[in-house]
Amino acid sequence: MRTTRLRNPRTSIVQGDVEVFSEFDSGGTMWTGEGERERRLHLRFDEAFAAPPAIHLTASLMDMDHAAAYRAELVAEEISAEGFDVVFRTWSDSRVARVRAAWMAIGDMPFEDDWDVE
Repeated sequence: MRTTRLRNPRTSIVQGDVEVFSEFDSGGTMWTGEGERERRLHLRFDEAFAAPPAIHLTASLMDMDHAAAYRAELVAEEISAEGFDVVFRTWSDSRVARVRAAWMAIGDMPFEDDWDVE
C-alpha cells in the first residue's frame, strides 16, 4: 500500500495492487464451479480517512478459461473511512483461475486543525 499526501495536507491518495483470489491450483469453485460465484477481500487503510474516500478499482490481472464467455464484475463495496471490500463476481459457465485488482482511494485525511463543536 502506498500513500501520497498532496500539497494540500487534507487530501491523500492511497493505492495498491492485491490478489483477490487464485483457485486454479487448488480446484476452487471459481475455476471448477458453475452459476453465481463471488470472492470478497477486505482491505484496511494504514491510516483512516476523515470520511469514506472515492475508490477507483480495475483488474490488473484476470486469468480466465477461453472456452466459455468472460463474465465478470469487479466492484468496491462496504466503503468506509477505514477500508473497503474488493468484490469479484462471475456466473454461468465462466471459469476464472485468478484475479488481481489495482485500486486507488482519494479523500480527505484527518487534519490537526479539525475540531468538532457540539
